[in-house]
Amino acid sequence: MTRRALITGITGQDGSYLAELLLDKGYEVHGIIRRSSSFSTGRIDHLYRDPHDRNVRLFLHYGDLTDSSSLITTLNRVKPDEVYNLGAQSHVKVSFEMPEFTAETAAMGNLRLLEAVRNADWPIRFYQAGSSEMYGSVAESPQTESTPFFPRSPYAIAKVFAHWMTVEYRAAYGVHASNGILFNHESPRRGGTFVTRKITRGIASILAGREQRLYLGNLDAKRDWGYAKEYVEAMWLMLQQPEPDDYVIATGETHTVREFAQAAFAAVGREWQDFVSFDERYLRPTEVDALQGDASKARDRLGWQATTTFEALVRLMVEADLAEAGLDPAALMVPAGDGSAGAGRNAGAGSGR
Repeated sequence: MTRRALITGITGQDGSYLAELLLDKGYEVHGIIRRSSSFSTGRIDHLYRDPHDRNVRLFLHYGDLTDSSSLITTLNRVKPDEVYNLGAQSHVKVSFEMPEFTAETAAMGNLRLLEAVRNADWPIRFYQAGSSEMYGSVAESPQTESTPFFPRSPYAIAKVFAHWMTVEYRAAYGVHASNGILFNHESPRRGGTFVTRKITRGIASILAGREQRLYLGNLDAKRDWGYAKEYVEAMWLMLQQPEPDDYVIATGETHTVREFAQAAFAAVGREWQDFVSFDERYLRPTEVDALQGDASKARDRLGWQATTTFEALVRLMVEADLAEAGLDPAALMVPAGDGSAGAGRNAGAGSGR
């Protein structure tokens, strides 16, 4: 019997990769999207087949994490075996400007879904997308599943609420509900307002002659950056386990924003200092200095570990953005390892695993 999955946030970076993965595994995939006057399905358009094809296995439904009735209606219409809650207002800086909306989607949206799942009359396995931002001002490094949370943004606070609500529904009602505490994960599908994609798109714009400089905020912030396409496999693996649990998903090493910029510009044979300027407008009211995850539990219990190197991830994103800008990556990118000092897997890393 074909398994069914329901994904919130299916049009985002993670949702699109997860939809691909599940379709490859033979699932029937359903996604919830918000009604809008413009199309927002660019990341998943390639997954559609002819709507008259009886083998079509991707379906979209209008709904919203702020609207319980739409969630309940869709859940009962689809009757999924698995629900992946990836939807939310996910930009940390924006959460300071829109704290109420962030809480409504990231915190209360999770609760609305959990209530719908709890009251369903068939078994559902539930995944909640957590974030390394929940650790905030970290109590220890690297961070594990038992490291205390100290959130430093409305987004992180909303995610902590969602995390503990998921744990509570697991304990109180027996819901097969797992939390993935995902550290920063990037790809060519990353939103353009996130710093990694801002850097790689900025390089393409500079080389295309459309921009002259790139403006960034805190260059010293350290993050544990992995490849989003690999991270969605961990989400799926969590829901295949006999018992639900919480898992850190990370590479185990850190690089600063400065190092990301250095590696990205080096990929096209440029010095980042010649093109990057600091702009305090991009600073957060409260900063998180460094995040580094320990994914040992995921490795031991799920058989999952990150395999894409930091340098490979950066180059993948630069190449994609050059192509999107109408440029020839083969003509502009230097061979891997040439002029990429400081961009390797261990260069500038934290203490590692």
